[in-house]
Amino acid sequence: MQGPPVIGIRGPGKGPWTPAESIEHMDRHGITTAISSVTVPAEPFYDGTEKSRAIARGVNEYGAKMVVDYPGRFGLFAALPMPDIEGSLKEIEYSFDTLKADGICIFSSTPGKWPGDPFFHPTWEELNRRKAVVFIHPTTPNCCKNLAVGLPDYMLEFDFDTTRAVASLLVNGVLTKYPDIRWIVNHSGACVPVLAGRIQDRVPRNNPDLYPTGSLEKLKKLYFEVAHATFPWPMAAMMTFTPMSQVLFGTDFPLEPMETTVEQIPRLGLSSQFIRAMDRENAERLFPRFKK
Repeated sequence: MQGPPVIGIRGPGKGPWTPAESIEHMDRHGITTAISSVTVPAEPFYDGTEKSRAIARGVNEYGAKMVVDYPGRFGLFAALPMPDIEGSLKEIEYSFDTLKADGICIFSSTPGKWPGDPFFHPTWEELNRRKAVVFIHPTTPNCCKNLAVGLPDYMLEFDFDTTRAVASLLVNGVLTKYPDIRWIVNHSGACVPVLAGRIQDRVPRNNPDLYPTGSLEKLKKLYFEVAHATFPWPMAAMMTFTPMSQVLFGTDFPLEPMETTVEQIPRLGLSSQFIRAMDRENAERLFPRFKK
């Protein structure tokens, strides 16, 4: 890719992987820094037990060690044991104050709950106090596994569940009550840009205080990363919905080759201004410690 170095929004995931492997692929595509996050599976983090606390802590300490061992190459989105509110609050404190995490990664749902559920408000209150960045990674909820023969969950349900997550944050007032959280939505916004108009027309009318300037205003303030979604169609929807300032580069590596994201971009006819904003400038505002 041409232009300034890139800050990537995704990092290591499931499978045989090493930090050196990421760096090799990053160098191949001109990516200076990747902010690592947990991807799949979600279940080990969300069973609400001490085991989940230990898994989240181990993952976060591993990610923090990557940041130290490879200066400038990695950042960290810390994982939380979300159904365990006390454990989540402790992990937020440890991740930011001790590990110096750059933000938090959550999954789009936990068993039976989406992130707008009032159950999670103590977590959002603390992250709002810290003006945290929160990245949403998709998962498949229990309700929607193996719905159709021949359709793997990750083909459709990941993006559908991301959209449910965002809608739940909107209609339950999280986006209004906790305005200092900066949210990053995966895969060019999943279905959010396409369904935003329908969502706006169906938000509850009996809570005008939650949408004083309309629901679209809330949704357009989200950040949208483009991992494995730089095809012309999702990019067209996202670019007509949200301003250039809200778009972030990311890849699904190692679950998907970086090429599935990178090789589509030159075919889109994007302006050099848009490329600079997506590749680095927008991320530098969110993560000023990486600013060159």
